[in-house]
Amino acid sequence: MTNKHEFFMSEALKEAKKALEHDDVPVGAVIVHKDRIISRACNQVELLSDPTAHAEMIAITQGCNSLGSKWLQGAVLYVTIEPCSMCAGALVLARISGIVFGAKDPKTGACGSAINIIDNKKLNHRIKFLGGVLEEDCALMLTSFFRRQRTKQAAANN
Repeated sequence: MTNKHEFFMSEALKEAKKALEHDDVPVGAVIVHKDRIISRACNQVELLSDPTAHAEMIAITQGCNSLGSKWLQGAVLYVTIEPCSMCAGALVLARISGIVFGAKDPKTGACGSAINIIDNKKLNHRIKFLGGVLEEDCALMLTSFFRRQRTKQAAANN
């Protein structure tokens, strides 16, 4: 690994691979505080039949429990895809200090791709962010998953 962002994103990618085991969209997240991972999570939407069970949401809950606080000040989220509006809103409310993501999400990304929640001057907290860390690896995992899903769907319809 050439830097800490790539190291922590590779840990998020490991979590994303776990989502594949239960046929969830392969998104993984880790939250880092003082250079130590305090939470790890993968998407569990299909597993739990819960549309809010995104990797980021689960990681936020675990991270707050780990710190014994409702705030994640001083912490950074590493996630394989740009957070959606639900997750970005929760991250603002949790007052996380930073977000590092892999692939952009032009359809639902809330760090500037589709909308920008995390740097909205009307909100009480803004989050610094960096996108594109291990972007190719993150994007490939997602596009491969959706390609397989479309192939399965086509086979089921024949």
